[in-house]
Amino acid sequence: QMQKIFAMIRSATGNDFSHYKQSTIARRIERRLVVNQIEGLSDYVRYLQENPGEIDVLFKNLTIGVTRFFRESEAYDLLKEAVLPALLRRKEPNTTIRFWVSGCSTGEEAYSLGMILLEVMDTIKRQFDVKIFATDIDAAALDIARKGVYPENIGADVTRERLIRFFIKEQGLYKVNKPLRGMVVFSLQNVIKDPPFSRLDLVSCRNLMIYLDNVLQKKIIPLFHYTLNPGGILFLGTSESIGEHHDFFEPI
Repeated sequence: QMQKIFAMIRSATGNDFSHYKQSTIARRIERRLVVNQIEGLSDYVRYLQENPGEIDVLFKNLTIGVTRFFRESEAYDLLKEAVLPALLRRKEPNTTIRFWVSGCSTGEEAYSLGMILLEVMDTIKRQFDVKIFATDIDAAALDIARKGVYPENIGADVTRERLIRFFIKEQGLYKVNKPLRGMVVFSLQNVIKDPPFSRLDLVSCRNLMIYLDNVLQKKIIPLFHYTLNPGGILFLGTSESIGEHHDFFEPI
């Protein structure tokens, strides 16, 4: 029954969830059964066949991203204090810096990296042409990211100095300002099947691999290695690792 559900989602959206962690998928499908007052998977399969709109709702439930600005702030502190200054000092001033944020959801992570980059450029007194490619499979989340408008409670994660420098406050909301917004390009992309970017200085894939099984994890790490310049940075979530690919990366 699960394979039938995956096939319907794949047919409707082009995205294959068969290698996502089954426990996570099962929990989210279970919620839809409760909401729709359906008892079993076979009944839910029939419901999906009779109600195509439910496939879109289920897809959105499966792609719900948990994100916020500067999530796991200690990692961002290390990026700002040590990793990015060293990376930028190896580059010629006014050349292009290329980052890729995979699984960017509603944009907070991409903008967090952009803020840090601008601050580091000020600190080392060098300017670069920055391009941050931010991708996701959820078009609705990308629409929010492109608008760059967030509720007032982001002040819990974004310092007052950063709010003043990087945002415009309008009617109780914070809108990303033009210099920061102009650094980030948002696009629809499936990291598992679509062509990757190349010649990158940093790949950020944080808290995405925890949803994937070992088969996909083993494919993605070599892919990220291929996209990065020598000396490039792979930025993972604190509960993620490179698995068996120890000759590709060394920890910072």
